[in-house]
Amino acid sequence: MSIIDVGTDAEATTATRTTTLDGRTVELAPEPGQCLRTWLRDQGSYGVKKGCDGGDCGACTVIVDGDAVHSCVYPAHRAVDKNIVTVQGLGTPEQPHPVQERFRRAAGFQCGFCTAGMVCTVASMPEDAEHDLGRTLKGNLCRCTGYRAIEDAVHGVENVDDRAGGVGHATGAPAALGVVTGTARYTMDIDPDELPGPLLYGAVVRSPHPHARVIRVDAARALASPGVVRVLTAADAPRTLFSTAQHELVEDDPEDTRVFDDVMRFVGQRVALVVAESQRAADRAARLVDVEYEVLPFNLDPELADHPGTPVLHGDSNVVMQMHSEVGDLEAALAASDLVEDLTFHTHRVSHTALETHGAIAWQDDGGRFVVRSSTQVPFLVRRSLARVFGLQKDEVRVYAARVGGGFGGKQEMLTEDLALLAAKATGRPVRIEFSRKEVLTATTVRHPFRMRVRMGATSDGTITAIAVDVRSNTGAYGNHGPGVMFHGVGESIAVYRAAAKKIDAAVVYTNSIPSGAFRGYGLSQMIFAIESTFDEVARRLGLDPLEMRTRNLIGADDAMIAAHEEPDLIIGSYGLDECVAVVRERLARTREADAAALAPGWTIGEGAAVAMIATVPPRGHHSHVTIRLDADGAFGLDVGTAEFGNGTSTVHQQIAATVLQSTTRRVRLRQADSDLVAHDTGAFGSTGTVVAGRATHAAATSLAEMIRTRAAAVLGAPVDECVLAGDRVMCSGSSIALRDLAADGPLEATGYWGGSPRSVAFNVQGFRVAIDESTGELRILRSIHAADAGVVVNPEQCRGQIEGGIAQAIGATLHEIVRVDETGRVTSDILRQYHVPTFADVPRSEISFAKTSDVLGPLGAKSMSESPFNPVAPALAAAIRDATGIRMTTTPFTRDRIHAAILERDSRRRADG
Repeated sequence: MSIIDVGTDAEATTATRTTTLDGRTVELAPEPGQCLRTWLRDQGSYGVKKGCDGGDCGACTVIVDGDAVHSCVYPAHRAVDKNIVTVQGLGTPEQPHPVQERFRRAAGFQCGFCTAGMVCTVASMPEDAEHDLGRTLKGNLCRCTGYRAIEDAVHGVENVDDRAGGVGHATGAPAALGVVTGTARYTMDIDPDELPGPLLYGAVVRSPHPHARVIRVDAARALASPGVVRVLTAADAPRTLFSTAQHELVEDDPEDTRVFDDVMRFVGQRVALVVAESQRAADRAARLVDVEYEVLPFNLDPELADHPGTPVLHGDSNVVMQMHSEVGDLEAALAASDLVEDLTFHTHRVSHTALETHGAIAWQDDGGRFVVRSSTQVPFLVRRSLARVFGLQKDEVRVYAARVGGGFGGKQEMLTEDLALLAAKATGRPVRIEFSRKEVLTATTVRHPFRMRVRMGATSDGTITAIAVDVRSNTGAYGNHGPGVMFHGVGESIAVYRAAAKKIDAAVVYTNSIPSGAFRGYGLSQMIFAIESTFDEVARRLGLDPLEMRTRNLIGADDAMIAAHEEPDLIIGSYGLDECVAVVRERLARTREADAAALAPGWTIGEGAAVAMIATVPPRGHHSHVTIRLDADGAFGLDVGTAEFGNGTSTVHQQIAATVLQSTTRRVRLRQADSDLVAHDTGAFGSTGTVVAGRATHAAATSLAEMIRTRAAAVLGAPVDECVLAGDRVMCSGSSIALRDLAADGPLEATGYWGGSPRSVAFNVQGFRVAIDESTGELRILRSIHAADAGVVVNPEQCRGQIEGGIAQAIGATLHEIVRVDETGRVTSDILRQYHVPTFADVPRSEISFAKTSDVLGPLGAKSMSESPFNPVAPALAAAIRDATGIRMTTTPFTRDRIHAAILERDSRRRADG
């Protein structure tokens, strides 16, 4: 008899309620209102991920009675007598399900946080559904891949080279089987028995005001709520000022933040932390904390930030930094120009929307040391910041990252770790802080909004004579990365062009709005949009082909790179920019007639392109230490500091080591992202995983290879220079010895270091062909073509995926995504369905090409690539819209309604002009 047939309430309450979970019968006793996702994770089904709380992302997808469901909106009590299959029930790393194996062979993931849900959706879809993946996968978001590799996985395309080769091979990621089977562990995937006591949970009390002084926090009602252990406020926290931004040099970022402050400067700022026995108890009690505020005047307009009478947020000025520089005589150069273009551009706030939200777990180990497990790109810098804020020695804190579910710069901040450590210190128990999706969207960081005026002069033959920019960046309520983003933004965007005169005026200002932070491109995406759009307009007004005109003005391989000044450690280590431009031009031309012929009535067609240059390492210090050893079984143990969050550095480290040691990646065991492993690592940001940490790995492997050869020579009585590593042996003058036998004579270990200077540059060129329905403003991308100079490509499939992911994220930022802030400073786009992350149907399949170059600075000739493909997308789309409609879009995003409004305005002007 089923539970619904039970005759009395008494019988119903005593009946055993069960469900089938991954082939085993389990008792189903959820808490009232509990969703299936939370219940499943309580059962140890960690492959079921939390990406949102509203059925919007699909990371929690499981199969219930054969149908894919979003378990975050599926009530757990409805699972009685159901057959539930999670990704872990489909297959195991030893025996993966065919769909899981297809995802592995296609390299159908990057960070992998969405993969478990993707696999479940694909495994349960009808046979004919693969022909309409736009509809089939509409409920599953991926922030990393750009969906091409996922499409390949569905169709059984194999992109991975299973020979586990070194540099130049499409070797699969070391965690691939774990990711596709849901057994790879992310930050919150930790068993209770791994912790030194029962886990507590935190919930943050946040300010409803954009500017206010906290008069009193009354926690009495919250403390009386069941399960509450502590309520922590400013009175319980250190008063040390710090920056949530994390860089090698702490002085690079304004120290204007406290764990808890007495003054609230944006809606969503932390006021207090409730710590309780369950997340539900903590969330419930957080609503019971009574806070009395003195509401203060506020300002949301960056243009008013330095006006008299505007409330000052920090110190004595709202100007965080400003920059003024000039090379040559700008006004004279503009006066002598045949054409001067003067345009003003605005870019908007964008959310990183990594599918794994920000989170950390902190506890004290048996030795008294504090341990923090964090979703971070920068574990070593977080350890340093925690030690400084809490008055601890560095060796009293350990910070490590499991696999991280996406970053894009948003996890180059310390946003949860200090709260977790504070609570662990206060309670003596492990504490977990996991932000909701709403908290991520409303109270973490966003891309800096920029206002940019660009003046550009040119002669009639298309020679650029002068470039001047006047820029204002809105850093929000806290400085974070404000100065660095501005310095970087006005750097390579201007330095990529030759011009006799250049002038920069720039300011970063505070407002009472959500803080801005590090975001893919780090200021370049905003500035390149403005510079490239202005260049494109100059070319069109002169009647010249924009790509052809670029070839006359782009810096050459031997030119100095000058924006405000020449950076002494920045060189062109390899030059493939001309090749990239030629590839994009040729491929756009190849399909021009066919696309035009297929155009439906009422649609107009246009194409555009843009170029981008980016330094392969941030300035002012980036350091990496690596250790490698010969293990007893003859394999290699490689320890690195860089985190893996879809950036692919795990595979790169293995491939570099395998190449140097003449081995395979299967014989290189990797440990990473733990402050206990190596001396120091600045972190995986600024696209440095391959260049800086890769150089350190190359140095360590080279040293170990020499040690092995020297020992082999001594054992075999042969000259060292005649000894060669070959797989699991060393060959010396006709004799050989196994590596495991060499290891038996004692450990061999080597270290490597790289300091990130001198620095090289990478290049990207993006081209689009679009069609626009002028009656509605709808835009369709017909062609997406990208050419990149990444030096020697360590892993072609992985690098291709990085480019595709960057293009997809940039298309979202350019056409759809916008963090909306109302007149009170409140973020209103606070759930994913109000924030349009591109789905499968939104992203075109891009044609990717690599220039054939080898960088003199990078490891084995490689250069970085992960963030740079994002940067030329917005100006290339703007140029294509201009080509199709004659309209220059100067404010992002280019939403359908904005394009339509611009068309109506254009038509109105034409009618007025007769």
